[in-house]
Amino acid sequence: MNRDRLKTICDLGGVSGFEDDVVFYLQEELKEIGSSSIDSMLNLYVHRSEAKEGKPVVMLDAHTDEVGFMVRLIRPNGLIEFTTIGGWVTSNIPAHQVLVRTVDGTYIAGIVGSKPPHYITESERNQAPMIENLYIDIGASSRKEVHDLGIRAGNPIVPKAELEFKDDEIIFGKAFDDRLGCVAIVEILESLRGKSLPVNPVGIFSSQEEVGLRGAQVAANTLKPDAAICFEGTPADDTFESADRQQTVLGKGPMLRYIDSKMITNPRFQRFALDVAKKYDIPVQTAVRTGGATNAGAIHLAGGGVPSIVIGVPVRYSHTHYSVASLDDLRGAIALGIAILDELNQEIIDSF
Repeated sequence: MNRDRLKTICDLGGVSGFEDDVVFYLQEELKEIGSSSIDSMLNLYVHRSEAKEGKPVVMLDAHTDEVGFMVRLIRPNGLIEFTTIGGWVTSNIPAHQVLVRTVDGTYIAGIVGSKPPHYITESERNQAPMIENLYIDIGASSRKEVHDLGIRAGNPIVPKAELEFKDDEIIFGKAFDDRLGCVAIVEILESLRGKSLPVNPVGIFSSQEEVGLRGAQVAANTLKPDAAICFEGTPADDTFESADRQQTVLGKGPMLRYIDSKMITNPRFQRFALDVAKKYDIPVQTAVRTGGATNAGAIHLAGGGVPSIVIGVPVRYSHTHYSVASLDDLRGAIALGIAILDELNQEIIDSF
C-alpha cells in the first residue's frame, strides 16, 4: 500500500459540494488505469483499459466528501459564524482547529471558539453547546480584514488534521469516512491492471454522500451497473459497546452489513461475498445496523434495482477531527474487493 498516497488522500480538504481537490488528485493518480470523466455533480468515473464490451458492469463506489462546515456570516469584529455540513455532535466541535477555504482556493487556519467557562452560567454549563453560539477565530479584528483575505459567506471549512502512522497498523487522521474507501478502490484498480476479468469494474468516486447520498444517485443512474460494491469508512462500535454486542471492531477485518437505515443488503450477494471471504481466508465481520447509511442506499434503487453490498473499514470517532483505523482492516477490504471481482460473473450476478 502506498502510504504517501494514503496520507495525501486523507489530508486533502473536501467537504460536501467542494470535493474538487480530492477528485482531481484521484483522476491524476488513476490516469494509467484507463479513461476517466467527471460529471456536473463532481463524480469521477474511472474505466479500465481492459474492459470488454458485453461483460456485466460492477460499480466500485466510495465517496470523496467529508463532514465539515460552511461560512454563514462574518461579524463586524471579524469572527466567523458557520453552519455544519454533514452529521456532527456539537460538543465535538469547539476548541479544534479548522481551515477556511478562500475564494482563490487557499486555506486559512482558525480555531473554533466558544464562551470560556469563567463566563458561562450554571444552566449553560450543564447544556450541550449550540452551533449558533460557536464561531471561528482566524485572528482578524474586522469584517473587512476577513473579506480582504478572500473569505465570504458560502466558503467551505474543513477540520485541520493530518494523518499520523502510530505504528505499523494504526493510523490517526481525518476524513477516514470515506477516504479509506477511496484508497481501497485506487489500490484495487491498480492491482488489477493488465488482468482480464469476467466483469467490468468501474471506479466511481462520488460526491455529497454526507448530505444525502446525492452524487451516488446520479452516478448509478448514469453508469447503470449490474452490481455494486460500496467501500466505506464505517463507524466502529468497540469503544462503547460491551464485548458481546460489538459488531465493528478495529483489527478484526472489514465489516459487511446486513441492514441500515437506507438499505436491506441483497442477501444473495451478501452470502456470495461472505463465501468468497471464507474461500480466500480473509477475516470479516458482519453487522445488523439500526442507523446510518451509505451510498448503497441510493445505488441499489437505481434503474430496475442494483444488487449491492457494503465493505466497511471500521473507523473509531467518525465525524470528528481525528479518527482511528487499522491498516490491516483496509488491506482486508482491498483483498476482499479483488477476490469478489475475480469470482464474480454474469451467471452469479443473475442469481442475485
